[in-house]
Amino acid sequence: MQISTPIVRFFGPYLPYVVMLLLMLVLLSASRIGLFIWQFDRVSAAGDIGTMLLQGVRADLIFSGLWLIMPLLLAPLLAGKKRFPLWRRFSHSWVLLGLCLVIFIEVSTPQFILQYDIRPNRLYVEYLKYPKEVFSTLWQGYRAMLLGGVAITALLLWGLHRVFSRVTAASQPYSGKNLWLTWPLAVLLVFAAVRSTTEHRPANPAMFAITSDALVNSLIINSPYSVLYAVYNMKHEAHSGEIYGKLPDEEMLQLALDWPWLKRQRFNDANLPTLHYHQASVQRDKPLNLVIILQESLGATFVESLGGVPVTPQLEQLKHDGWWFEQMYATGTRSVRGIEAVVSGFMPTPAQSTVKLSLSQHNFYTLGSTLTPLGYNTSFIYGGEAHFDNMRSFFTGNGINQIIDQQHMTKPVFVGSWGASDEDLFTAAAQHFDDMHQQQKPFFSLVFTSSNHTPFEFPDGRISLHEQPKATMNNAVKYADYALGKFIAHARQQPYWQDTLFLVVADHDNRVYGNNLVPVEKFHIPALILGADLTPKQIKPVASQIDLAPTLLSLMGISSRTPLIGRDFSVDDTSPGRALMQFDQYFALMEEEQVTILRPGQPAVSGQYNPEHKQLQLHTQAPTAAQIERVLAQVLLPSYLYRQQQYHLASQVP
Repeated sequence: MQISTPIVRFFGPYLPYVVMLLLMLVLLSASRIGLFIWQFDRVSAAGDIGTMLLQGVRADLIFSGLWLIMPLLLAPLLAGKKRFPLWRRFSHSWVLLGLCLVIFIEVSTPQFILQYDIRPNRLYVEYLKYPKEVFSTLWQGYRAMLLGGVAITALLLWGLHRVFSRVTAASQPYSGKNLWLTWPLAVLLVFAAVRSTTEHRPANPAMFAITSDALVNSLIINSPYSVLYAVYNMKHEAHSGEIYGKLPDEEMLQLALDWPWLKRQRFNDANLPTLHYHQASVQRDKPLNLVIILQESLGATFVESLGGVPVTPQLEQLKHDGWWFEQMYATGTRSVRGIEAVVSGFMPTPAQSTVKLSLSQHNFYTLGSTLTPLGYNTSFIYGGEAHFDNMRSFFTGNGINQIIDQQHMTKPVFVGSWGASDEDLFTAAAQHFDDMHQQQKPFFSLVFTSSNHTPFEFPDGRISLHEQPKATMNNAVKYADYALGKFIAHARQQPYWQDTLFLVVADHDNRVYGNNLVPVEKFHIPALILGADLTPKQIKPVASQIDLAPTLLSLMGISSRTPLIGRDFSVDDTSPGRALMQFDQYFALMEEEQVTILRPGQPAVSGQYNPEHKQLQLHTQAPTAAQIERVLAQVLLPSYLYRQQQYHLASQVP
């Protein structure tokens, strides 16, 4: 590669970085154009493609500028004549590292989009904490993609290494005077690229959300910038709700608790603002046992009667035997988000789930906080390794006194990338429940399935496959449904059945995607309460996962003080309901069919959701200030309770 002498002299020690900048712009723009072509129908429907491409270059300049900050800070120390050999070696390594990140993350972007319908974000980084599970999943389910991505990255880097060996060798130091004269100009240019605006706040990914389609908004920026910004935002988790705005604490609490089912409750403890006495609607001489079966990735899209694919025949039969929620909605798109909602009744925030955050590892409310002091054996039963997603730490620190995971399962019939099969899981659970019953000890268990998880591994000969090949989402769901049906059939024959409530509910859907700003239809999940003496019925109003805990305690016959603010459907199962949904950086409150969405750095929007057509129609008129404050309070409350460590019982002292 020949570089003319005037160019070498002009750019001097900055020559490798100028070439890097140009290459990054070319690579990122080429990737964006390819993704636009792939998703052309959604991109063309969302807005002007030319404008989006230009905005994309702006985002690329931001990321490139961020990558230039480190060498720019070191330039006065290393780019002079005396240390120039060291500067060349550093520049060569830094440039290749930056290009390696760009290439690898962009190459892996299509597969991430297929799974999450959005560019790589914080999930891309979070999963790196669990290399065993992640690598096993990639190797079993995405081997071609993994090997292809590594090969493409390695091939391109080899070529870039050869190119930049010549570029860095051709670079020349400035004289001392020229270095100090040009350095402020370089700082100014990089600062302008990173800030990208003269407005009060610098540019961020929210400024590129210019369409009503979340995927298209993410395609406008680039994946390395998306990941980098997500990592940066992790340090603000305690105040995560404030990305949408702020309210005085007193006003926030008043608005957040302004729901019909909370009107008669008395919140008397200023240090525990949601703590109140919850009177059970069902009186029992002996409270019931409780088993929560949290089904991995079982969205309504897999339940025929909820408008999905017919791959859950067992669940379809069981729904006639208990309380069936027709409009239950998940709070998020991750398993740990489902856990915090179902077991803790905790509302979603833009931060990580409280299962993973430091201040909630002790003295944070779960159903175990109520049931353990009442003499219940409380357990978490999981076919994989319980340390995954920090579940073991969260449960053992918050009222769950027994963990049963893969290492406790003797001779499992099938073990996949994510642990023992659902059949092995339910075998272990059934044995545990039988032991507790024989000991005449009440029990509460969270049983968390995993067979319906990519790469969709399950034992042969159990089901008639819904489709070919075997390792598909629909087949895995059908197997998970088979294992569930087999377990419930067994439990019905056991003496503890009449003394036990069973909740079957999904943590989230498998793939949360769609051309809505918030894909409400992909938050729709099945939920069923059965067992004991329940009279079967269908519950039609909109409901949220956070409504399940207070409802279950009521049906169990347990009156107690709790911080739960969900709705007890055993008291009222007909009046209008609401659901809270966190999707990436967007927070949505749905009250029946009216949806209001908060966006960081942008005005809130509202719309009408049609559950029959699964479509969210945004209004042209902005929501009122009162509406926005009401929704804002819902997302500020959990952030406040977490930060102040005020989501626990009075007997628990942080």
